[in-house]
This record gives sequence, C-alpha cells and structure tokens, in this order.
Amino acid sequence: MPSPSSLTVATQAIERLVKEESYYHKELEGQKTRIAKLDQSIAAGTDDENAEYVLKQEKTAMAETEAVFTPLRKRITEAVGKLEEQIAISESEGADEKELARAREVLEKGRAVAEDEN
Repeated sequence: MPSPSSLTVATQAIERLVKEESYYHKELEGQKTRIAKLDQSIAAGTDDENAEYVLKQEKTAMAETEAVFTPLRKRITEAVGKLEEQIAISESEGADEKELARAREVLEKGRAVAEDEN
C-alpha cells in the first residue's frame, strides 16, 4: 500500500483539527449547562454542601476549555496555509482531480473555522 500523498496528509490534518474544535465546542456547551444548573441549585438553597466546590471546579474546567480555542485556531490557520501550498503544488503536478476537489472542500471548512470568532 503506497503512503498517502502530501495533499492527503494536509487534508486529513485539517479534518482532524476541525473535528477537534467541534468537540471542544460541545464540551463547552455541556460545561455551561452544568454551571447554570449548579447556579440554580445554589440559588434555590439545596442541601448539597459540595455545590460551591463543584461550581468552582466546573468554572475552572470551562476556563481551561475556552483557553484551548486560541492555539487550536492558530494550528488550523497554519494547516490551512499548508493545504493551500499542497493544492498549488498538486495542481501544477497534475494530481487526481477527485483528491483536489476533496482538499478544496476541506480547505473551505478549515478557513471558516479559522475565521470564526465564537
């Protein structure tokens, strides 16, 4: 089995990073939901004596998750640049059009994520 081309490797890198970024967004939403529930629980005066501690831990975890986005977007931006180069090289070398089409599609997804400020 031949090793994957540089274009394929660059394409897969962006796919992986975009998927990772979406997982972090899902995790962040879950953390926000848990924090809201804990805030409501504390405001209602439930008897859970660990609620304050758990709330603090959840807020710390949420801050750590939010801190991941800046370096992750930087990595995505770098990967987008590499894929752009690989597309240009592959086009000049007459690479498989199906592979190029997939790379262009993934490139657009990567650009959209890299430019997203949320």
